[in-house]
Amino acid sequence: MTRVLLICNDAVGRNMAGPGIRYWEFARALGRYVDVTLAVPPFVPIDGLPSMEEFPARVCVCDHQRDLRLLVQDSDTVVMLGALLLRYPFLGQLDRPVVVDLYDPFLLENLQRQAGAEPETQLDPHEGYLRALRDQMYVGDFFVCADEKQRDYWLGGLSVAGRVNPYTHHDDASLRRLIDVVPFGLPAAPPEYTGPVLKGIHPAVAPEDKVILWGGGIWDWLDAETLIRAMPLILDRHADVKLFFMGVSPPDGAGAGAMAAEEAVRLSQELGLHQEYVLFNDWVPYEERQNYLLEADVGASLHLDHIETRFSFRTRLLDYLWAGLPFVGTAGDVLSERLSDAGLAYLVSPRDVEGVADAILSMLSNSSLRSEAASSASRIAARYQWDAVIQPLVRFCRDPHMARDRVYLRQASSSTCSRTGPRLLLSKAWRTLLQDGLPILIQRSSQYLRWKMDSLSRSRG
Repeated sequence: MTRVLLICNDAVGRNMAGPGIRYWEFARALGRYVDVTLAVPPFVPIDGLPSMEEFPARVCVCDHQRDLRLLVQDSDTVVMLGALLLRYPFLGQLDRPVVVDLYDPFLLENLQRQAGAEPETQLDPHEGYLRALRDQMYVGDFFVCADEKQRDYWLGGLSVAGRVNPYTHHDDASLRRLIDVVPFGLPAAPPEYTGPVLKGIHPAVAPEDKVILWGGGIWDWLDAETLIRAMPLILDRHADVKLFFMGVSPPDGAGAGAMAAEEAVRLSQELGLHQEYVLFNDWVPYEERQNYLLEADVGASLHLDHIETRFSFRTRLLDYLWAGLPFVGTAGDVLSERLSDAGLAYLVSPRDVEGVADAILSMLSNSSLRSEAASSASRIAARYQWDAVIQPLVRFCRDPHMARDRVYLRQASSSTCSRTGPRLLLSKAWRTLLQDGLPILIQRSSQYLRWKMDSLSRSRG
């Protein structure tokens, strides 16, 4: 069997966010067809593992970069998220087929994450992500993304990178052999309630209370503020409603989303709702999430009006679909609108506090809403089961191949190498000198040298 190495770039274990869940479930689904190893790189935290009963893959925790290198050498095909190239450049120089997972448009996320900073201070991290994005366009022999809208976005990037060329077009005029869709998925089995977790259990939630569930982290590109501001309007007419945030402490421990979570907590305190009507939880373990979903009365997922939304795939919405939980959402992303057409989502405009309150009150007043949504939910959920959505990746991993245009790409890149390296550094130094002055140039040069020395030290270790 083909030996496939999946490299995760986010926490796996008892508590997981989107990327960790995706690669855990990739390993479970793909392991039925090929020989799979899930690699956990040195920088990725791991705190126990979900149940591995009948789990058809190995999990290898790498203590050092050399451990990861050995796993790569022992594989026939590597599957990874492109952001890993920032930390492990050697992954861009492999002599075996590479699948690049583009489901997470990290460059757009980072623009929103740092939107409050001055543009000049955003340039260095932005250019790092831009280099990783460009590199992944050249590295991949096959690409996967989350939906057709994302595929259009990435086809534009691949075209600019030269990957849409006579070789790839001759290989497949539809370019499905270059990039195809593998969305986030769902378990085949419906959620099974194993015990109460909120109603009558949480000190602030009575057995008869109504629960609005925010089913994931509070990230910078989402809009928890509007939902919290809607709570006083909801409570004026429905005093037994509680809003529960499932996770404010990301399992990667890196502080991603920390600012947005802190602002949400601060707003709830200002409104006098904190931990009485607006409840914040550290993180719900992956294998316990179904209990919260099944106890909730309404789900919520709101976002802001920005470019990340247009190309996002809100993975936690699939949990609402899995549990048949109707939710209020913001118009603008593909999955919310698809679920709205099926009667599972009530969509409002961005930052519409009154619209959110009205939608939730309307949903809570309909005692048969959840049963009405059940048939639509089960029908749509079947299309998103992991074994169904992963088939394009299965086909490639069963018959992996190097991209036909690799020799062409090497020749093309060699003609442009004079525009990179030292000249790129000099260009950045000159721009910093003009914009920020000599002291800032000296400071950033010192930071760059320390980073370079640390990188060299890590690569030797």
